[in-house]
Amino acid sequence: MARRTAAHTAEDQIKDQAFSDLQALIEESEKLLKSSAALVGEEAETLRGQIAQKLQQARDSVSNVRARTQPAVEATQNYIGGHPWQTVAISAGFGLVVGLLLGRR
Repeated sequence: MARRTAAHTAEDQIKDQAFSDLQALIEESEKLLKSSAALVGEEAETLRGQIAQKLQQARDSVSNVRARTQPAVEATQNYIGGHPWQTVAISAGFGLVVGLLLGRR
């Protein structure tokens, strides 16, 4: 059980880091776009270079997150493939509980 908790903690940290990186990228892009309205010539080229650099950082961040989460995805796929009836039973049970909770409203 402790291993599962540690795995969930690591996954949550990866997810939080990815979202914070993407949020920072969005904020930086918005700032750069606002400041680019009046720029022409060399200033515009510099701005385009900064935007390209930020987008490359975002791509790298997404690739990094994808690489770090790939083992968890593969483990899930292996479990589901090796235990199809258990997966169906768990899914049905979850659906039943959600249905009962929503039916009360």
